[in-house]
Amino acid sequence: QVQFVESGGDLVQAGGSLRLSCAASGFIFSITVMGWYHQAPGKQRELVATITGRGVTNYADSVNGRFTISRDNSKNTVYLEMNRLKPEDTGVYYCKRQYVLGDNWGQGTQVTVSS
Repeated sequence: QVQFVESGGDLVQAGGSLRLSCAASGFIFSITVMGWYHQAPGKQRELVATITGRGVTNYADSVNGRFTISRDNSKNTVYLEMNRLKPEDTGVYYCKRQYVLGDNWGQGTQVTVSS
């Protein structure tokens, strides 16, 4: 069974940093493109960062230069390092594998950035 378990969210002040983690299971993690999504309050979920099995990364303009996605294939875990946080980064963050339909979303992890 495919599962994604996100953690690391917290309440932080603007300008602060957080590191999110996502433990994945139920598929061959090391060859799978993974992504982090952000769902702001009252808005649709949006993709903010992706990473291939070999570590090639891509970012949405809104987070480029502030967030860093990484992975540890030995731990089946993907990370999102979030720096220079802004109030608009507030929301629930989810991870998911890319290019596969039908996976269930994890519970996400809440990030709240106060101004």
